[in-house]
Amino acid sequence: MIISVQTSLVQNTAVLIFANSAEKDAHVKRIDGSSALFDRLTQQTLETVKASGLPYFLLTERNQYGATFSARFSNAIQEVFSSGYSQVISIGNDSPHLTVKHLLLAKQKLSKENIVLGPTLDGGFYLLGIHYNHFDKVSFEALPWQTVNLYQETLSYFRSNGCIVNTLDRLIDIDSIEDVKLLSNYIRTLSKSWISLFSGLWHKNIEILTRTLEVHIQILKQVPFNKGSPFAISNSI
Repeated sequence: MIISVQTSLVQNTAVLIFANSAEKDAHVKRIDGSSALFDRLTQQTLETVKASGLPYFLLTERNQYGATFSARFSNAIQEVFSSGYSQVISIGNDSPHLTVKHLLLAKQKLSKENIVLGPTLDGGFYLLGIHYNHFDKVSFEALPWQTVNLYQETLSYFRSNGCIVNTLDRLIDIDSIEDVKLLSNYIRTLSKSWISLFSGLWHKNIEILTRTLEVHIQILKQVPFNKGSPFAISNSI
């Protein structure tokens, strides 16, 4: 069941927040100790969407349905359209630089002729604005979801179907500890609370990696090392 908030049909555009819970994200993305990070990201995403004044829907793994990511995502978009909205702006919860300006600009550029994409640095996108006229569920599910080719393939798909594609700023989304490190290049654009969270996560994961390497080194030291030729061993049997 989809959770709908502020679902007044005075507006024809709704925001879909399609995201896992903080606990699920921390497990799937394998960033140790990151539940607090994803919880904060979800809070900020909700605050940003509320500040935009747009009606919104929130979906986590608890109320998504479908056997694959593409099926779950397309089903979620279909439900928003079925609720009476003709346009959907879909976002995740893992882009700390997402602002109200991005959402309102997406709404402004979205129409029957246009779609909107907000690309990420890793080849995907953090925002998709789509009109129901351009939503074909089967073709949508066939896109290369969760791959580095997603943005380009989605761009090509909509253009080949006669859509004008409007693009927003390219942002970072957090899918791994490497993305947390990458955010350090944009430290001046982050608040002190974000810097503290990211810094703590990075150092914690470095400590874990160091301890793991030390364990492996100790194990290797205990393994007998054969200095002879493997062929000599084979020939002696």
